[in-house]
Amino acid sequence: MSSVWSRRSATAEQIRQDLAPTRKLQESTVRTLLGRLENKGHLKHGVDGRTYVYSSVDEPRNLAIRAVRQIIERFCAGSAEQLIAGMVDDDVLDAKQLRRLADDIEKKAGRR
Repeated sequence: MSSVWSRRSATAEQIRQDLAPTRKLQESTVRTLLGRLENKGHLKHGVDGRTYVYSSVDEPRNLAIRAVRQIIERFCAGSAEQLIAGMVDDDVLDAKQLRRLADDIEKKAGRR
């Protein structure tokens, strides 16, 4: 996804080249992965000649929000509080970050 986001749109070969320094993948493997991402609704494609050109359906932050919502539903019984409590317990969020979140929530609540 980062390759598509940085390029705005990309072919399977361009993405394979972007991944080449860290992952040696065949173009067919990359095409399979792109197809799966498209089936999940993360990518769409257009056609340039005979080549699929992929682009993102959404911005990185929005995709991350959708992923977190799925995590909350699947692993936390729909409770965002349970997720955040677990993040605090496992030191994913520290006190300073938690305070910033609380401030953001208060600001948002004040706008209603």
